Amino acid sequence: MENKITVMDHPLIQHKISLLRDKNTGSKEFRELISEVTLLMSYEATRDLPLKEIEVETPIATAKTKVLAGRKLAFIPILRSGIGMMDGVTMLIPAAKVGHIGIFRDESTSKLTFYYNKMPKDISNRDVIVLDPMLATGETATVAIDKIKQYDPNTIKFMCIIASPEGVRALNNAHPDVQIYCAAIDAKTDENGYIVPGFGDAGDRIFGTN
Repeated sequence: MENKITVMDHPLIQHKISLLRDKNTGSKEFRELISEVTLLMSYEATRDLPLKEIEVETPIATAKTKVLAGRKLAFIPILRSGIGMMDGVTMLIPAAKVGHIGIFRDESTSKLTFYYNKMPKDISNRDVIVLDPMLATGETATVAIDKIKQYDPNTIKFMCIIASPEGVRALNNAHPDVQIYCAAIDAKTDENGYIVPGFGDAGDRIFGTN
């Protein structure tokens, strides 16, 4: 199966990811970097938004120009680390609706627990972008998209900052119709399901928890 993935290698994104990886980067700067990288990635993830032509009056003359053609978006962060990406996407597209998916992994058993689900009422009329800084084993993303598909949105994309090859394969196999956007594909996941080299637990680093 051909991987449906777009890897964004823009120099600004790569520079900021290097700072995210540094264990000495504090929570405040880490949150800011997550938001900045997400904002930069959003340009590519929304490249296919349709446009329509309108006329506007400039101070000089009438101009034919283009605006978004009314396509409706919804961002769905996977709690809790996906929250760290919200400022970046809503800064670019403030009119988008926001839903939330809550999935918790028990560290002692590695079992996933689904605990929260709140979607926009009109999600079936929207294009969805699911947000999570990491695509590690792919299990969390797969479960989240399983749930979102029950609402029958127009399309679904998945946007993360770093991914593992295992996570990409798992999500492609489970949801071959979902385009993945990421900024780096790392070497592997370890025995605990963490991306190597990665940048640690994104939720802990965003919120300053252990």
